[in-house]
Amino acid sequence: MAGNTFGQVFRITTFGESHGEAIGVIIDGCPAQLPIDLEFIQTELDRRKPGQSKITTQRKESDTVKILSGIFEGKTTGTPIAMLIPNEDQRSKDYSHNQDVFRPSHADYTYQTKYGIRDHRGGGRSSARETAARVAAGAVAKLLLKTQGIDVLAHVSSVGKIDAPNINITTADEFIAQRENNIVRCADPATAEEMIACIDSIRKQGDTIGGKVNCTILNCPVGLGEPVFDKLHADLGKAMLSINAVHGFEYGSGFTGSEMLGSEHNDVFVHGNAGQVKTLTNFSGGVQGGISNGMSIEFKVAFKPVATIMHSQNTVDAEGNAAQIQGKGRHDPCVVPRAVPIVEAMAALVLADHLLRNRTSVL
Repeated sequence: MAGNTFGQVFRITTFGESHGEAIGVIIDGCPAQLPIDLEFIQTELDRRKPGQSKITTQRKESDTVKILSGIFEGKTTGTPIAMLIPNEDQRSKDYSHNQDVFRPSHADYTYQTKYGIRDHRGGGRSSARETAARVAAGAVAKLLLKTQGIDVLAHVSSVGKIDAPNINITTADEFIAQRENNIVRCADPATAEEMIACIDSIRKQGDTIGGKVNCTILNCPVGLGEPVFDKLHADLGKAMLSINAVHGFEYGSGFTGSEMLGSEHNDVFVHGNAGQVKTLTNFSGGVQGGISNGMSIEFKVAFKPVATIMHSQNTVDAEGNAAQIQGKGRHDPCVVPRAVPIVEAMAALVLADHLLRNRTSVL
C-alpha cells in the first residue's frame, strides 16, 4: 500500500494496524544532536491515548513508546529513528459482526473494492489508532521546532453548535495549562463545561457528534513554504485532511474571507519591534504567496461525527444484499478531545519539514 510516507526532508513512515501486535513510525531526516525528551514524547501520546475520560473510548491502551534506533546518549544521531507502540487491549471479537457487511461512512467498502481484502477488526490500517504513530513522530518534530522558539498550540473550539470565543494566547505555557484543565481540551473553561455535558448526553443516546479544532503556530520565521505546489498552507491542508474524520480545513479568514471586500481583507504592513515587518490584521493566517510572513499561522480543522453509532442502520453485505448493522465495542462519541495532539503533531511535522527545506533556499 502506497501513501504511508509524509514529508520530504523530515520524513515519516507509519506502519501497523488497529488490532495487530503494534503500530509504529520511522523518522528519517531528523538532524543529529537534537536532545530527545522521552518524558515529553510520552506526555504527547498520553493526551491522545484512549480511555482517558468518560467522553472518550474506553479501550485501555498505555501507548507506551519504545525507541528502537536513532538515539544515543539522549540525542539524535542523524540516522533513522524507529519508534514502536504495542497494542495491548484489542477486542477483535467486537468486530466479528461486520466481517461480511459494510459499516456506513467507514472505509470498509472502499478498502475491500480497492484491495480485494480488508482487516475488519477495527478497520485495520484505516483505524484512527494509526495516528498514535504520528503523535510520536510529531513530538520529535516539536522538539526540533522548540530549538527555534516555535510553538504549535491547538484546542477544541467547537462541539456541534457550541462555539468557544476567540482565545487570546499570551504565553504557550498559560494556554496549555488552561486547555489541559478540562477533559474536552477547550481553552475557555465555561465553554468546556457546556461541551462536556453535550458529548456525555450524546454518548448516552448511543450517538456521536462532530466538532472543530483551532490551531495557532507562534514565532514561525518568515520564509517557510515552497511555491508553487508545496505552499505552506497547501501542505498544512494536506496534513490535516489526512487525519481520520477530518472533513474541512481553512486558514486565516477561510470561507468568511469570500464574503469580504478587498479593502476589508488586505493585511496592511507596518513596522514592528526591532525593525520587523508586521501586519495590522491577520486575515492571511500567517501565510502569503504560500510562504510564512512572520505572523502567527492560524487555521481550523473540522471533524465529522464518528461513523460508529449504537443504533441499527441499513447497509449491504459483501454480496450486495440488503443488511442491517449496529455498532458494538468501544468508540469515541466525539473525536475532537483526542484530536488536539494529532492536529498539533501533523502541523509540527509540516513546519519541521519546511524549516529544513528552507536551508537550501539561498546561498
